Amino acid sequence: MKTASALYVSLCTVAIGSVAATAVAQVVPKAAIQTESAFSALPGRWVRPDGGYVINIRSVDASGKLDAAYANPNPLPFSRAEATREGKVIKLFFELRAAGYNGSTYTLTYDPAADVLKGVYFQAVVQQKFDVYFTRAR
Repeated sequence: MKTASALYVSLCTVAIGSVAATAVAQVVPKAAIQTESAFSALPGRWVRPDGGYVINIRSVDASGKLDAAYANPNPLPFSRAEATREGKVIKLFFELRAAGYNGSTYTLTYDPAADVLKGVYFQAVVQQKFDVYFTRAR
């Protein structure tokens, strides 16, 4: 009986000691991964060749919010800077609220084949639209 008890205790110890640890995995929605990778081409320094205007995109989060700055050549803050994806098309929207630019916007589309941002600049003060494009500074 003493041997059977010792065997039972040994088996319980082995069974308890060999319980597998539970791994915790972080699950990232597929849409978030696709959005992040879609926006990954956007960070960089973008220059408008017709005047040296610059959009510097430092980063973009999964929701499309851009950490970006504008210069003409003096720095001006964006009140809004965001990217969206419609199918395979990446669209960017920037709004300026600085003096002389109050309400002026850039509505751009990213062209991955040419690696350019192209679209329309709306100059709110004079109520005019201009076709523009930005090339990536290398």
